[in-house]
Amino acid sequence: MNGIILRWLILTLAIIVAAYLFPGIEVGSFGTALLSALVLGILNAFFRPVLIILTLPINVLTLGLFTFVINAFLLLMTSGLIGGLIVNGFGSALLGSLIISLVSWLLSSFINDRGQIGSIQVELHQRKDGRWE
Repeated sequence: MNGIILRWLILTLAIIVAAYLFPGIEVGSFGTALLSALVLGILNAFFRPVLIILTLPINVLTLGLFTFVINAFLLLMTSGLIGGLIVNGFGSALLGSLIISLVSWLLSSFINDRGQIGSIQVELHQRKDGRWE
């Protein structure tokens, strides 16, 4: 259960970052961002798989880049449902979905399989020839 809440907060933070970085997206308050993240998460869970299957031929032709169009469409749907989230057109939704995807991916990379914040440990050893492996 903690993992779901943590991912919800990460998506909330990603929406806030997108609104901060890009003037085409406006969020009224932190509560609006929380509600927007909840609705976007629900839309991603239920509609995104169906949309990806329906658009599979064009997604294959564009080497997966059409997925960003699907994400933009879902962000526009979210802004239509949440009054405090304003997305100014499809171009803003496309750029906003890119920012939200990148921030969510970056922050989610620090969460382990059990939904807890973890760290990445890398061990380097120097070989006899001076190179690191």
